[in-house]
Amino acid sequence: MRNNWTRDELILAFNLYCKLPYGQFNNRNSEVKILADLIGRTPGAVAYKLVNFVSLDPKQKLLGRKGATNIGKLDKEIFQEFTENFDDLFYKSEDLLLSKIEENKPKTHIDKLIDERKKGEYKIRKTKVRINQEYFRTIVMSNYINGCGVTGISIPELLVASHIKPWSKDEKNRLNPSNGICLSATFDKAFDKGLITINSSFKVLFSSQLKKYLKEDFYKSEFERFENLRMNLPIKFLPNEEFLQFHQETIFLG
Repeated sequence: MRNNWTRDELILAFNLYCKLPYGQFNNRNSEVKILADLIGRTPGAVAYKLVNFVSLDPKQKLLGRKGATNIGKLDKEIFQEFTENFDDLFYKSEDLLLSKIEENKPKTHIDKLIDERKKGEYKIRKTKVRINQEYFRTIVMSNYINGCGVTGISIPELLVASHIKPWSKDEKNRLNPSNGICLSATFDKAFDKGLITINSSFKVLFSSQLKKYLKEDFYKSEFERFENLRMNLPIKFLPNEEFLQFHQETIFLG
């Protein structure tokens, strides 16, 4: 009987923790089964480990969610490492995941994973940049349950994983899910150009530049009702206040 989790196993578990919505931490989830096959553990053990991470996540506590109580020392260390250097460790976890897939002969759930990769969602990327972009989107979309954080629109083709602090401005937080917001294409462009911002209370603020169009039909139909509304909060990783402040002070047109 296996008890102690290895460092690599925990890194892979946290990788999955980032990708799955809170309500899917169970032994019936296909991604949980895939990881269980890869590391030689039961789906129940993997699901329970994901719940362990909930206990360590301060943002989950703010949302009133509780996890398991028997947290191991290594669990805490891995969680802290991801917190302090998310990009490097998450990329390492993706590399580790690909290595595990290559090591294992195809099984029922692993075959499914490989098929999905060929279709694109889990496709093995040739460059680190493309891996970063693909998985940042995966995490952010999961965090916002595939819905725009402002409008609530849930058409995947019209959604963008927006960086709060731009990709070019902060290499260490390019993959950090707290540096991402799921926005519709229109609001993503408005956010990127500084026409709107989000304050520390998670309210949507409009710039004077955007309000120049308040008499236009497009403004009235697409923007007006969202000014000063509190955005739809994500299920795990809340927008980082430091990143929001950077956007307000550096990008927002005021």
